[in-house]
This record gives sequence, structure tokens and C-alpha cells, in this order.
Amino acid sequence: MKIPKQMNRHCPKCNKHTPHKVIQSKARGRNQTHPLSTGSKKRVRLRGERRGCGNLGKYSKPPKPKMTGKKLSKKSDFRYQCTECKKMSAQKKGIRAKKIELV
Repeated sequence: MKIPKQMNRHCPKCNKHTPHKVIQSKARGRNQTHPLSTGSKKRVRLRGERRGCGNLGKYSKPPKPKMTGKKLSKKSDFRYQCTECKKMSAQKKGIRAKKIELV
């Protein structure tokens, strides 16, 4: 998949459409950012990834069926840097592609 190195996007800081530089970075999970911060633990609990709050612990639920097999491609993680204010913003959703090329 080919993506341009520069594209026009809306900058939340400038509040206008400006050319942005596209930088590809490695996607990071929750464990690599701030694993022990209270907010992140609470957010995960609300999302339902790791359950367990009082009597609704993991032992009071039946085991879930595990999905087997490995995904063939990783999701892309792009950072967009505004050329005017140099503010960087990340993309909301990644695109699954085997090979990504910045053109």
C-alpha cells in the first residue's frame, strides 16, 4: 500500500487544514505506555479486557474459547506532524496491510 509522505489534514491546534508530514511508527500496546497508571487500569477494566472487580472476578466466569492462528499483517501506525505548528497527532484507526510504503 502506497501512502504519500505529505498530505493535507485538519490540525486540531491550528484549527485549519495544513500540509502534514506522515511518519510511520511502531504501534505500542497499553503495557508499553504507562502500565501502572490508575487511569489506564480503570480504562481497561471498563473496556472489559481484564475483568475483575469484587465478586465479578475472572473465576466467576466460564472460560472463553480461544481464537487460534496468527494474523498475517500488523495494523499501521501513522503520526501526522503539522508543518506550521509542528504539533504531532496520531491516526485514529490503523489499516491492515502487509507492506506499507511512503511515496
